[in-house]
Amino acid sequence: MTVSLRLILSCAMLAGVLGPAQTASAAQDPLAMPAARIPAVPAQAPQGTAVAPAVRAPAAPCSAPYRIDRTLPNGARWQLCWEMRTIEGLTLNKVVYTPKGNRPVSVLRSTALAQIHVPYDSGTPRYHDIGALGQSAIPLLAADCPGGERREQSVCVTTRPRGHAYLKSGYEEPSVSAQGHDLVVFAAFQVGWYTYLVEWAFSDDGAITPRVGATGSLAGSTTTAGHGWPIGVGGRAFEESHSHNVFWRLDFDIQGKAGDVVEQYDFSGTRTAKRKLKRTTFTKEAKALNRRTRWWRVVDRGVRNADGHPVSWELNNSDSSQYRGPAGEAFTRADVYVTDYRSCERLATVNPAPRCAGSVDRYVNGERITDPVLWVNVGYHHVPRDEDADPMPTHWQGFRITPRDVTAKNPH
Repeated sequence: MTVSLRLILSCAMLAGVLGPAQTASAAQDPLAMPAARIPAVPAQAPQGTAVAPAVRAPAAPCSAPYRIDRTLPNGARWQLCWEMRTIEGLTLNKVVYTPKGNRPVSVLRSTALAQIHVPYDSGTPRYHDIGALGQSAIPLLAADCPGGERREQSVCVTTRPRGHAYLKSGYEEPSVSAQGHDLVVFAAFQVGWYTYLVEWAFSDDGAITPRVGATGSLAGSTTTAGHGWPIGVGGRAFEESHSHNVFWRLDFDIQGKAGDVVEQYDFSGTRTAKRKLKRTTFTKEAKALNRRTRWWRVVDRGVRNADGHPVSWELNNSDSSQYRGPAGEAFTRADVYVTDYRSCERLATVNPAPRCAGSVDRYVNGERITDPVLWVNVGYHHVPRDEDADPMPTHWQGFRITPRDVTAKNPH
């Protein structure tokens, strides 16, 4: 990439502000530029940056084909809207879960990828792969969406088995079991050599699993033995190792934004026979690190299940490689960020809004939380291997959001 092209990309990427409404429009999502891997750019945009039209904005308020309404085999129902935003790519809005025989519960107002940061082990390059993701959406073939339907060719909506929902031995009684299913919404994006599969799985028990799969081809970036792994015949070519630090932005709304609170749970006790639960409530914006037995939840104490317990969704981020970058990459120094909703805080790095901070670590500035947004950082260190030879097998990274006390008993 030449210097002039880098400058063009930087200026184009830093245009546009997301409006209060959670649907894209030419005014709200004005970015348009060629699909390319984005190196680090300044945090603030120059004044007077040109604005280009957006791509494929859904008709408000979520008409076909942007509406998804699926009842799974156990009777659970998921309702949501999708859109293809120029900057974030596949974005899901107004996510509602209805367990079988229960009332609907809204879960998320909006969720999308917020960045894929790809630093190489030798120190360069250090890519930021999201900035115009919607421009690089790949038309899906029927084989890419088995048993499902393709929405505007770029989004797959399908249902797939997830294995045992439960299996209980009755000892002197017959065993009982059930198979579970997921509603799956995904799209594919070509960024450089990589093809990213962006997927959300909505389970019939109320769980949500966001994940990203990296496939396509290795970049062919060779290095020394200290920074890579020998690929191909002999031991002369070393494909460079690198990290994929994926960020998601999750704007929770449990029956609306009022009353939503983020809590952190720890279980103290090391080399002792006892453990004690400790709860920390985030009243102000915060950064949090993964710890053993640590998890978080978004709870609304005004919304109760049949047992009278407050409804919440639990977040566990224990599978991350927890990459920590240099001083200029302070956004990698936490695994979960909790911020108060601001429409201009769109991406975890190289944020495109000129009147907003440039990265998620700078969003955390002591503000009181009234409408929480969670930013989840999951890292994966990719050390290439011979099996990655073209086409590269998909490697997945993500996390799980689990309902906690949404129903009074097993909803399956």
